[in-house]
Amino acid sequence: MNAMKRKFGIVVECIKNEDPVISLERIKNAGFDCFFSDTFDKSGVERIFNKAQQLGLEYEFIHAPFSGINEMWLAGDGYKKIYDGMTEAITSAAAFGIKGVIIHISSGWNSPEICDIGLKRFDEIVATAQKLNVTVAFENIRKVGNVAYFYDRYFNNETVKYCFDCGHEHCYTETVCFPDIFRDQMVYTHLHDNFGRSKTDPMADMDAHLLPYDGDIDYKKMMQKLNEHHYGGSLMLEVTNADYQNLSADEFVKTAFERVNRIAEEA
Repeated sequence: MNAMKRKFGIVVECIKNEDPVISLERIKNAGFDCFFSDTFDKSGVERIFNKAQQLGLEYEFIHAPFSGINEMWLAGDGYKKIYDGMTEAITSAAAFGIKGVIIHISSGWNSPEICDIGLKRFDEIVATAQKLNVTVAFENIRKVGNVAYFYDRYFNNETVKYCFDCGHEHCYTETVCFPDIFRDQMVYTHLHDNFGRSKTDPMADMDAHLLPYDGDIDYKKMMQKLNEHHYGGSLMLEVTNADYQNLSADEFVKTAFERVNRIAEEA
């Protein structure tokens, strides 16, 4: 049985090429309590927020853009687009009382090293969030050391928290337990499935974002860790119907809800 009553959520862009406002109706009808969006511009966030208010769904957080995130660590002006995108996500969240924004630190197996110029830029992002009373939650990707460094750097900053992505852990860093690193700084989750890191090509990207139980993640073990560290936040799915064209949009969202309920019962 579910030992702790948790909210269930899903990314609002779960149905590919569908207006998120329409998808919200499906999400509500399936039984979800909350959602997040990859949409981060103010006008797009406003449309989604207004519809969510009508439906009684909680807009839990915004995922900031991450394409070009490595530019944050490089000299020159190439970082400005991603920097401005992250800033816009934070200001959009603040405008509508959305509590958090998820941010990546870097991307790829050969991402740039942590350096002063990048740290200065991330410090500015954090300062903006602090000023606007928005939580910045950094997400685990490939580089364990980068996340650990940020954990130490911002340890005493209440603006900075962490988002545990179980799929990234499984296919990129499966020997590392991120809930043990994040501990009580873990405020959000991204849940999805895959088959782990490739045995034949360790550099391959196996981040499949399948529905839970369509890969081989051990969700019982995951839930034990979340409980061990007293995580009481939502169980948030980061999945789309791209690989499920055999299911109608409503069937996909309903199946997603059934799977996240199953995860909760692992506790």
